[in-house]
Amino acid sequence: MSAPERRDRSYRPPDDPPADEEYARAYAAGYEEGVRSGLRELLQHAARGHTAQELRMLAESRLARLSEEVEVKRKSLLAPPRRPAWNALLRSPQSPRPWTAPLNAVPSLGPILPPGKTVLVREERPSRALEILAANANTFPRVVLVSQRPPDVPGLAPGHRLELVVAAAGSGEAEGPERLAPGEIGGRLREPTEAKGGALVYLDALEFLITEYSLDTTLKFVHWLVSQVETTESALLASFDRRSLDLKEMSQLERAFAIVL
Repeated sequence: MSAPERRDRSYRPPDDPPADEEYARAYAAGYEEGVRSGLRELLQHAARGHTAQELRMLAESRLARLSEEVEVKRKSLLAPPRRPAWNALLRSPQSPRPWTAPLNAVPSLGPILPPGKTVLVREERPSRALEILAANANTFPRVVLVSQRPPDVPGLAPGHRLELVVAAAGSGEAEGPERLAPGEIGGRLREPTEAKGGALVYLDALEFLITEYSLDTTLKFVHWLVSQVETTESALLASFDRRSLDLKEMSQLERAFAIVL
């Protein structure tokens, strides 16, 4: 038997690492990436000039939904890759997003929406945004709810709330509450936002507006509304399902707001 044959027969592949060591390596890699991601996000917010109070709010918001994000990540790793049907989602009729649960108890979030501040909450169903709304509703003389189905706000007196129900494009007169197009909503928002003490404006009909009136029209309306609250004593809180847009379009929407959660 030749020397090369003897070397080939004696070769053994390196042993795989023990299961415990492989698990530890995967855990350490994931932990490192999570810490890096969190610190990078904090540095980005700090570079944008956010105050210490705003940074605290952003950190608390991420901590509150961290378990949900981890579970979504776990499922995405186990599931086969799937391409979302953006076009079908944008073209299909939008119905009001259902609330996740009634607000029986409102957490003590403090006055985190000072006048002139604009916040966009990215969530599939209004939940975190409703908590922020309920916690800040009584810090303003009035609250304006722009929605297809205005939500209940615990502790808010009926005389301090104004409901503006969004209409479908080209729709005629309908029974029930008056339904308004974006231009009409803008006109109705001037009086409460420009009144003494301003108003807290809550908006959760963005997906519907995009479907009915186009992304461009909706962005123009959002930019006008942001400018309106920034130049008065008002604040804007919007809730939006980010699955409704692709990354480029979502970025366009997010840039209009001072804080994105």
